[in-house]
Amino acid sequence: MTIIGEKNIKELIGEVVSDKMDQTCVVLVKSVKMHPIYKKRFVVRKKYFAHNAENKAQVGNTVKIRLVKPISKMKKWNIIEVL
Repeated sequence: MTIIGEKNIKELIGEVVSDKMDQTCVVLVKSVKMHPIYKKRFVVRKKYFAHNAENKAQVGNTVKIRLVKPISKMKKWNIIEVL
């Protein structure tokens, strides 16, 4: 059984920590997880390389990124909008 028209689109919100490369930004995404036994919450941080086609995102901006087909070895995310 196939559902037509429904896609599993992955989007994340993070902060730009580096924009020194041409058309590429490093986006830091933070998420809160809970330890399964001790029930303590902790912050998990992950950096993603995102395609910044028009170089509109600057360091410190909050951006929304979307998973796309691989653009290069490290870039698999695209910046949709600057929040």
